[in-house]
Amino acid sequence: MNALVPLPVLLPLCATGVSLAFGVRLARFQRFISVAVLTAVLALSVTLMIAADRQGPLSVHLGDFAPPLGITLVADRLSGLMLTVSSAVTLSVLVYSLGQGMADRDKETPVAVFHPAYLILVAGVSLTFVAGDLVNLYVGFEIMLVASFVLLTLGGTGPRIRAGSTYVIISLFSSMLFLTAIAMTYAATGTANFAQLAQRLPDLPLGVQTLVQAMLLTVFAIKAAVFPLAAWLPDSYPTAPAPVTAVFAGLLTKVGIYCMLRTETLLFPGNRLGDLLMAVALASMIVGILGAVAQTDLKRLFSFTLISHIGYMVFGIGLATREAYGGAIFYVAHHITVQTSLFLVAGLIERRGGTNELTRLGGMARSAPLLALLFFVPAMNFAGIPPFSGFIGKLGLMRAGVSDGGVWAWILVGGATVTSLLTLYVMAKIWNLAFWRTEPPGQAAYGTVLETADDSDDDEGPGPDRIPGTGDEGVGPAPAGRTVAATLQGQAVTTTVRPPRAMTAATAGAVVLGLAFTVLAGPLTAFTDRSAAELISRRPYVEEVLGP
Repeated sequence: MNALVPLPVLLPLCATGVSLAFGVRLARFQRFISVAVLTAVLALSVTLMIAADRQGPLSVHLGDFAPPLGITLVADRLSGLMLTVSSAVTLSVLVYSLGQGMADRDKETPVAVFHPAYLILVAGVSLTFVAGDLVNLYVGFEIMLVASFVLLTLGGTGPRIRAGSTYVIISLFSSMLFLTAIAMTYAATGTANFAQLAQRLPDLPLGVQTLVQAMLLTVFAIKAAVFPLAAWLPDSYPTAPAPVTAVFAGLLTKVGIYCMLRTETLLFPGNRLGDLLMAVALASMIVGILGAVAQTDLKRLFSFTLISHIGYMVFGIGLATREAYGGAIFYVAHHITVQTSLFLVAGLIERRGGTNELTRLGGMARSAPLLALLFFVPAMNFAGIPPFSGFIGKLGLMRAGVSDGGVWAWILVGGATVTSLLTLYVMAKIWNLAFWRTEPPGQAAYGTVLETADDSDDDEGPGPDRIPGTGDEGVGPAPAGRTVAATLQGQAVTTTVRPPRAMTAATAGAVVLGLAFTVLAGPLTAFTDRSAAELISRRPYVEEVLGP
């Protein structure tokens, strides 16, 4: 079973080479490779999660070199859960992108670029979850950075290049800080291996430990978009295509939270910076949700809610109790899925209404009832309405705060309550503007509805959509949700194109996955509690890597 640990990293990397070899010549086969590989990664992740829960942590020393010289990969309960949730989400987003045509029909997004970059991104994410030392954690970050820049700037438009440049500059700064922290740690301890660091760091002077801890937390806080290091996110993510924004917002920020969980429990037990973490958690909650309240652009609004709800996870890490860690792990898994679902829905809304601006939308509850349902369910889940998993996760964190009984804990419980109420207000605002109210004046009325050729067998993409009976053979392929001028029996009408079925199905799959956390809340809560106990103990991890 230990031999399976590297496969979630190696399979996407190998598939990247195959995908590049085929390129645009066999686009359909390239799509098949991507879907098949991510499906296999999901199956492997589930297997590793179950094995780690039953047998304890699994590890492999690549090349059979023992620490600190070799590369160590470790899969325990926490990393197994993160691998499983991330694999399910990346597979859903890939199917969504194929349906959208971004990967196989959009001329601005060459198929030879998207698939390899996406597979490399998956490999980088998987590596961060199983990395057994700081160096390979850094390598995972850099793999994600390279792939992220390609995906953020797909199409080479001005806004995407600017947003991608901001993202890269911030990421490079965090990489330099990360390298400095690794160098300091290695100079002080002679190793970068997590298990060995868990044994050697307590022997260092308290000031050195605190400095290294603060530097690592800063790096991970930038990646996780924790306030005040989150200013880059609302300007970077919304400009990207909907699937890219969804996987970035839903998954990549949680990589930073995972790293904070791993290092705070394994390397720096004792909660020395707990008050600082709770302070930034409170600031993230309040500033993020107030920013969301002020937005009318849907993607920017969701970006601010992302910053806000990162605060819940940092709250659990700051408390540093078993109950708090369990609540934080549960909320991370819940948030990855629900946040991704909301950004996928935002993409459907944009294609259906032709814009992300809420003031220009309306009437979708009547004209697109399925889309309204796909928004309503994750929105209520995100707001923490009972009995959804969002409520269960928030309740677990608040109970941990009440059990702690400290001043900062009670302040965070109050801040979390206010944030949850404001989140409900924001979701209600979206519902009222985009779905419940009538169409605003000036919005084009819906006319003939055309299906896109999403089931076409032509690898070169579909031919132009024609409007039967209009006599207007000049109307070419129209993006779903965009209006096209046409005439019908001499009268002007507008036509819309429904989103491809694969987009809707992938979004529905993500929504159902979020609901599964509610249905399976009992077993999942027990699993996250066992994960928290394993993190606090540290012994199973260290003994698996270094031996009894």
